Amino acid sequence: MEFAENNSEYNWSDKIILIAEDEIMNYLYLEEALRETKAEVVWCQNGKDAVDKVVKEKIRFNVVLMDVKMPLMNGYDATKLIKKFAPKIPVIIQTAYAMQKEKAKGYEAGCNEYLEKPVKQDRLLSTISKYII
Repeated sequence: MEFAENNSEYNWSDKIILIAEDEIMNYLYLEEALRETKAEVVWCQNGKDAVDKVVKEKIRFNVVLMDVKMPLMNGYDATKLIKKFAPKIPVIIQTAYAMQKEKAKGYEAGCNEYLEKPVKQDRLLSTISKYII
């Protein structure tokens, strides 16, 4: 795991990022990759909880990092529901499923971007910076 020394160009201290990821090591990697941006990070371990945070708790996330394969509700279904309720929230799918058919499913569900795991920190940050609201 290699992280850039200085990501001061990304100051998201006023931003909230939702990470929907069931694997703790993947979550910890993403949390560390985002640490120097100073963004607030909220973690959900399944798609249903991610939807609840947006729909029921009405948390105004600035971006969502969505895994595909999760318990209770997969990332595609969670993305559809989040986009139905809050269409302006950018959703970036990040998954090991990199086949073209899977990417198409992600875009059909409403995601803004599709990142393949393992995601390098610089790619993650530059992608988020394109979409964060």
